[in-house]
Amino acid sequence: VISYLSSSTDSLPSHARVCIIGGGIIGCSVAYHLAKLGWTDVVVLERGRLSCGTTWHAAGLIGQLRDTETETKLSGVYGTQFLQQLERETDQSTGYKACGSLTLATCPDRLTQLKIRANKARAFGIDSEIISPREAREKFPYLYIDDVTAALWLPGDGTAISSDITQALAKATKAHTDASGNRVRFYEQCNVTNVHIHSNECSKGHSSARVKSIETNRGTVNCEVVVNCGGLWARQIGALCGVSVPLASAEHFYVYTKPLPDPVDSMLPILRDPDRYIYYREWSGGLLMGGFEPVAKPAFSGKQGPPSDFEFALLPEDWDHFEILMNGALHRTPVLGDAQVKMINGPESFTPDNQYILGESPEVKGFYVAAGFNSSGIASSGGAGKALAEWIVNDGPTLDLWAVDIRRFTGKVHNNSSFLSSRVSETLGLHYQITWPKRELQSGRPFRISPLYNVHKQNRACFGSKFGWERANFYDSLDLHPNAQTHDVHISPVPMEPYSYGRQWWFENVGQEHNACRSSVALFDTTSFCKLLLQGPGALSALQSLCVSNMDVPVNKIVYTSMCNENGGIESDLTVCRLSSDEFLITTSTAQACRDSHWIRSHLSNHHTDTLNSFAILTDVTSSEAVLSMMGPLSRDLLSVATSADISHESFPFGFSRIIDIGLVNVRAHRISYMGELGYEIYIPTESAISVYKSLHEASKNSGIPLRDAGYFAIDSLRLEKGYRAWGHDITPSDTPLEAGLGFAIDFTKDNFLGKSALSVQKSTGVTRRLVSVVFEAENEERKQPFPYGGEPLFRDGVLVGHLTSASYGYTLRRAVGLAYISSKRYQKLNDKQPIVDSKFIKSGNYEVHLCDGRYKVNVMLQSPYDPSGSRMNC
Repeated sequence: VISYLSSSTDSLPSHARVCIIGGGIIGCSVAYHLAKLGWTDVVVLERGRLSCGTTWHAAGLIGQLRDTETETKLSGVYGTQFLQQLERETDQSTGYKACGSLTLATCPDRLTQLKIRANKARAFGIDSEIISPREAREKFPYLYIDDVTAALWLPGDGTAISSDITQALAKATKAHTDASGNRVRFYEQCNVTNVHIHSNECSKGHSSARVKSIETNRGTVNCEVVVNCGGLWARQIGALCGVSVPLASAEHFYVYTKPLPDPVDSMLPILRDPDRYIYYREWSGGLLMGGFEPVAKPAFSGKQGPPSDFEFALLPEDWDHFEILMNGALHRTPVLGDAQVKMINGPESFTPDNQYILGESPEVKGFYVAAGFNSSGIASSGGAGKALAEWIVNDGPTLDLWAVDIRRFTGKVHNNSSFLSSRVSETLGLHYQITWPKRELQSGRPFRISPLYNVHKQNRACFGSKFGWERANFYDSLDLHPNAQTHDVHISPVPMEPYSYGRQWWFENVGQEHNACRSSVALFDTTSFCKLLLQGPGALSALQSLCVSNMDVPVNKIVYTSMCNENGGIESDLTVCRLSSDEFLITTSTAQACRDSHWIRSHLSNHHTDTLNSFAILTDVTSSEAVLSMMGPLSRDLLSVATSADISHESFPFGFSRIIDIGLVNVRAHRISYMGELGYEIYIPTESAISVYKSLHEASKNSGIPLRDAGYFAIDSLRLEKGYRAWGHDITPSDTPLEAGLGFAIDFTKDNFLGKSALSVQKSTGVTRRLVSVVFEAENEERKQPFPYGGEPLFRDGVLVGHLTSASYGYTLRRAVGLAYISSKRYQKLNDKQPIVDSKFIKSGNYEVHLCDGRYKVNVMLQSPYDPSGSRMNC
């Protein structure tokens, strides 16, 4: 028995501040970081023994580079520092070795990807280098290199032993005590059988559920916080109290050899050959080789998750399924042909988007989740444990964690067993697929569709998926798909493949849709945008406290605004239309539906008092209405043909809403635009969408005013020419409206609103980072040349100052265009304040964006590159 574990006969406490379910590496990391923050009235409950689920058989690869800078600093940079610190604290080895990693390229597109990753690594402060095949073999001598073109070398990567880390975490955690002598306690052989909740029903109709206690085979513990770190069982644990944790298990294979005749150097770097789906690390004088095959094999098929007694257990060997990986390995490292190997087939949990799940559940207050680590749990354990502990202690995230936020999913959409089984078969393989720009996942589709879906299919739409919604990315109206001249021309819907890093095959299609919006009229199906109805006598006061703008506006007025956190960071970017004195329609982005609903509801519960006047209720009405956005300089002329209403500028000014008729249907039209042109967002009863769509096209035919259906890729290029922001890309909870150039929406004369204090201070001191539009100086004429898609580093006079948050091609500007934050952090001198980023700072520099083939000169500007006065919309 390990001294810092409670024995199987020890009784559970009747109360603990925090109960962590799961004693794998993630649960132990959360406990460790809570203890470091002073929260030690914590129990960790493990159904078997520590690390007995998936932790014990993990391969232990530690990579620093992630998709975003926040994730890189948290899971990558901090994650490696954390392992070294843990060894110092406990004098117990974690098996960590900073041996570096190699990733091979054997085709031109893979080399492009590696160059992009190398640029991103440098932008995030990580050492990286593209090296030759011969240099790669010097570092990894077992390598066959005749088909290798180059390799990415990341010297800061390493390996560790997962079970050793877990034991070290438990030991270090037990060393922390608070002023009352409380100490984190670990209980093995303790199976959670139920999670009880309080369901508080307010007299004003607002309900909220929060954690009450957990029930186990060894008794009940009352608690304020439950943390679900249940790994393979996390979905089942969430279901105990109605919390959705959308993950499923897949079989994950690797083999290891006995020590080779000439034992492998213990500092042999990690090797990844993604074109053959495989990875290697040193293992006890031999080699360990595993991989991520293109089509995974779901685990525990036909069952509701793994059995409860699955402890230090493996799944049966499957050499037929492993064949694709083994064949690749025999090619890349012929030494394996003479080696004795042992197979490990251990299940891992995967999520619908290949990112882990972190945060407080939207269904139950005080119920947190850290699960679904997609075979990256060891590498992510330090950062994820730290981030979640801070979230718990601060009652909110301290970083922009949207990429892993549990609220990017919703149970109604993602927590379906058939969907999850289908999707994880695809997501496992994403680890080593080329990360194509605009890549769409194919499995588990379609299952949320607009009433116009079949019409779009007939019109040769190529669909993408967002929050489960099928949305037209563009229409192949020019028959440009590579298979258009073959028997596959009538495939419906049109597939996105093949992809490219340069101008993709749909470039001209999107250009025609973009130009139609700029010159005539384009029609976009924006049904998927989230629509929330806030009603009640307390609705206005709630919005006044949540939004930075003055929301006490006339009925039918539309307000563009932000909701901010206490630090002034943008939690939501939205429009609000006042429908009546106590009724407001909130429109926000598709992917934010769950997150924004949770944000508003959680603050409604704080806003409510015992008076009837404070009552307000929020309802998601997204599916009740379809939306067609009709945009372009001739949109008023065309709409006038389809309606009997007076829609002149005087009768229907910009920023207002009206009920009008289109054909046989009464609709609500909003005169606003996300594309920078005169236009209308038309809200239609779902059952009448096809009728209105036909009426608009009939009006086009009768009037001779061209109307073209258009998709979301055109929306992106149009909004970037205009400099319009997208939440989750250009604005996040780490960015304030003043930094994002949205200060015009803040009403500082309004009574206190969330974030006002922080924003007032920032307004008086100035900002040290600022969002700007970025326009490339010259058009790339070579079709194969890479284009920016977001994430590329931005330099000012040779100094790295940021990266593109979004990018596209601006068909009107005939230039690549994007948005980026310029930060003065690298200009800060010792003991001096960080310089203010104002118009003078921005204009005084020369700028370049680093693409994979070199640096390109760009112009940066605070104003919109297209129609900066906004006259084309407000006319």
